Amino acid sequence: MGKSQKKRLMRRHNPMRVPDSHLPKGLESAAESSAKMEAIPPIMQKMESPDSSERKWACVATSNLIQNDPSTRRLLQSKNVVGSLITRLSDSEEEVWIEAAGALRNLCIDGGYDICAEMYNKNILAPLKAFVPKISSALAQFIDSPKSLPENARRVVCQFAENVITIFWCLSETSNKALNAINAMGLIPFLMSFLGARDRLPTATVTAAAQSLYVLTDDNWPAIDAMRSDVAYTSCLLDIVRMNAQSNEAPDDRFVMLYVLCCGILGNISPLPPPSAASCLDVSKDLIFPRLQPAISSISLDAAVQQVQELAAHQANEPPEIEKLSLKHVPKSDHKSPTELEFEKVENRLRTVQLALEILTGAYATLPDPVTGAEPDEEDGEEIEDGDGNMTDATMDDAMDLDHSSPPVTGNLHASLSLPSLVRPLLALIQPTALSFPPPSAPSCHPPTTSALSAIHVSAFECLNNVFLSLAAYPHSELYTEDSIGQTIWSEIWTSLSKIGLDVAAGQEQMHEIWEVAVGVLWGVGKIWKGKLVPTEEHVRILMSVCDASTDSQVQVKCIGALECLAQHPNSIDANRVISSYLLDMLPTSTSPSPKGTEPLIQAVSALIDIYSDERLPYDVNFREGKFEERLAQGVEGFRKAVRAINRKTETDLRLRGEEVRDNLTAFIKYRKDLRF
Repeated sequence: MGKSQKKRLMRRHNPMRVPDSHLPKGLESAAESSAKMEAIPPIMQKMESPDSSERKWACVATSNLIQNDPSTRRLLQSKNVVGSLITRLSDSEEEVWIEAAGALRNLCIDGGYDICAEMYNKNILAPLKAFVPKISSALAQFIDSPKSLPENARRVVCQFAENVITIFWCLSETSNKALNAINAMGLIPFLMSFLGARDRLPTATVTAAAQSLYVLTDDNWPAIDAMRSDVAYTSCLLDIVRMNAQSNEAPDDRFVMLYVLCCGILGNISPLPPPSAASCLDVSKDLIFPRLQPAISSISLDAAVQQVQELAAHQANEPPEIEKLSLKHVPKSDHKSPTELEFEKVENRLRTVQLALEILTGAYATLPDPVTGAEPDEEDGEEIEDGDGNMTDATMDDAMDLDHSSPPVTGNLHASLSLPSLVRPLLALIQPTALSFPPPSAPSCHPPTTSALSAIHVSAFECLNNVFLSLAAYPHSELYTEDSIGQTIWSEIWTSLSKIGLDVAAGQEQMHEIWEVAVGVLWGVGKIWKGKLVPTEEHVRILMSVCDASTDSQVQVKCIGALECLAQHPNSIDANRVISSYLLDMLPTSTSPSPKGTEPLIQAVSALIDIYSDERLPYDVNFREGKFEERLAQGVEGFRKAVRAINRKTETDLRLRGEEVRDNLTAFIKYRKDLRF
């Protein structure tokens, strides 16, 4: 039967860097877990002080106070710290609005969508828009006349520009309203000017501009059109990518992030426009696959975790930043201790790997379906007989559906789908570490690291999902001649999932997300090595448990698909019986509908037909002894009602698939009756 599983187009996201989901809702719980509650009132008072030095101090103190501290961040939000800082962006004193931008940038990065939405609703874009020409003017001044500004002034301008650009990036992902407002500002020339002057600017500032460009060009046609309208922009991006590829020196970690971002931007705007010589370049095949696969192999997660644990132990003996603050000695909001700088280096390496995974995931989502080569007189859903008289179906063995919302790449990419070279690093990146998830109902010892690690695991599973769906499109590939390869991959995935477990506490929500993606990966692997994977009682039980616990019909469909593949191992008769009985229990009766939703029901019926389409297999004894034919026949009318209830206008694809499976079910029952066992 045709499958409803789709390749997932990985969307870039700005995960909450310092989550607060482990805290119960409300301010009381935040107050109980914050050790800095007494510092908040004087900060908010000084934010409105007539003395500019006190206003500056308040902005800096806010940045230091919220660092890796979601409880204090929540308390400050309740005091309208966002509104106060936005007001300070229009302060009469330059140093105040510079520090306010730094504090708002840190809130964006640490707090995620909710804080960004609050900023947008409080009209942060108005003062930010006014800063753009000021930054452009200062940038042009010291690029054209490097000696016209002292070094300290250039550093302040670049840091301020980085903060403003980072806020634009975060707001772009907040809502369609915010994105449309930023589109209306026409920021592409402004952002590209930083990449064009990359040799004369700090890498961090250029990288912030590239990050914003990457987000803005992600399925956002106003920005894509603006990027494609100027050949110089494409040339600039290609120069950065090629410069990294041609360098023999070990690249700086910050430059690697810039390089990866440029690959992602090129992927977002591909195909590249003429008259550029690069217009014939296949970005996915020629740039993304060969150049980002090494990037995901460049880090050991266990080594990174060990370094973070050592840094956390060292930091525990340092006095808190808030205790170091005084009006006479006010550090900048971007001031970082040596320990914090080392933390930042590790986090940057982790985020670079995460980003490379996201780009690879999107690239694999655009691989085209292979040409099936079906005979012209064979129509979808038509039953035919093979030479041995066995009923088959023209739709039974087709590949899983692909999502073509991005332009498909051209050329034969099968050569790029090197199973060992690609899958091996991905399997390493799905293995949890000691810091991959916070302890139950408590924060991590370093939340940014934990946030990055969790995102890497999710992204690696997403990439595996698309990789295996791509590989499943080539069912006769020589890659699958060794059954041991499939069994090894299957075991590695289950090793990861067994470490994650099914018990998820507050603050560990990304475990749920991993399971939701992972069951799709299991289905993809099962599809490729169908009949070769030996089911275990534990794996079958867990897949059923995940299916029953989930309220998401897509997750249920993936679980059913994975179970279907396990049920087709010829000699695992007991496992086949357990799985088939589970699927049969999803059928409707003459008096009651299916206990599952319509889409899982359709998948379950499709699975049962696939499993028992060949009566010669050893496990077919279960079909005969269990009188499955009668049970299927009893559910036909209920299945027809379920299909008729699907709205043809709003759920066209599901309705067509339901009708296809309905017809196949009727034909299958007739076929089994005619066998006269």
